[in-house]
Amino acid sequence: MREILPALSAWYAAGAPFGLATVVAVSRSAPRDPGAAMAVGPGDEVVGSVSGGCVEGAVFELAQEVVTSGEAQLQTFGYSDEDAFAVGLTCGGEITLLVRPVTPALDPAFGEVAETVAAGRPVTVATVTDGPAPRGATLAVWPDRVAGSLGATGLDAAVTADARGELALGATGLRHYGPRGERREDAVSVFLHSFAPPPRMLVFGAIDYAAAVARIGDFLGYRVTVCDARPVFATPKRFPPGVEVVVDWPHRYLQGTDTDERTVICVLTHDPKFDVPLLQEALRRPAAYIGAMGSRRTHEDRTQRLVDGGLTGRELSRLRSPVGLDLGARTPEEVAVSVAAEIVALRWGGTGTPLTATAGAIHPEAT
Repeated sequence: MREILPALSAWYAAGAPFGLATVVAVSRSAPRDPGAAMAVGPGDEVVGSVSGGCVEGAVFELAQEVVTSGEAQLQTFGYSDEDAFAVGLTCGGEITLLVRPVTPALDPAFGEVAETVAAGRPVTVATVTDGPAPRGATLAVWPDRVAGSLGATGLDAAVTADARGELALGATGLRHYGPRGERREDAVSVFLHSFAPPPRMLVFGAIDYAAAVARIGDFLGYRVTVCDARPVFATPKRFPPGVEVVVDWPHRYLQGTDTDERTVICVLTHDPKFDVPLLQEALRRPAAYIGAMGSRRTHEDRTQRLVDGGLTGRELSRLRSPVGLDLGARTPEEVAVSVAAEIVALRWGGTGTPLTATAGAIHPEAT
């Protein structure tokens, strides 16, 4: 979608209707991931791709149809055993596409969404794909505002909350709700398309605890990097596939790495020669979470070293140490759950209190 947005923005600004096909679900060896898009604009101009050539001809016709009718369509394409030349995916996979017409009247927020994406700022677009809600209706969700509607106030509220959660992780996919946003029903299917890269998790110290934290970070949707100055420990085979492993002094690696307000930094080395210069760098740069492992004694010694190194009380207040919530964790995997729980609680303002001891709404009302 990002690649074709300049063309879509030009068509939209000119008031020219176009048909937009988006991959909303895949199975098996499908050639493109959810979010891949193709559009047919004025003069039958085509931009983008949804299958690498397998079904583009059929999608071209669908896009023309929805522009003429003004009604969105949901279409699934798969491999045909009967006729190898029939419309289908020769790779044996299956893709489901939402094809919808786009005009300023049908999607008033599209131009602002395109500007947001072009500027590199985060936004999630929620679109109804199926069920008792207007197919093709969109709701644009920014971190601080929304635009549009999916047809019901309760559905808008539930989707807004989920969209911001997906946006925080840069995740894209289908969600299911009841007609008024009920979370335990699946009558309405909504595609959440997040325009934000996954946040980073930087884990320093290639120990057993780091492997567990990296695994749960990957599960939560982070792009995980493990860094250690000791090559004997920093080996890819000790960590899950997809986790980047770097051999470097931690503070030097961090100095050359960009962080932002979504970045998570976990310092698990609990060795002053690594911890102190690393935390001096980390606590003075953007990050959502900075946690350091160690005993109470280690924490006190480390804090004093940081004070002696010139860190202010405000800077030190950002440090979560000892790392994690009090779950009574013992094993590396249990400690990783404790750390992940603290990260999630800090992101969403949770207290860590058992829900059985609280009252009222579990999730704050979305705005």
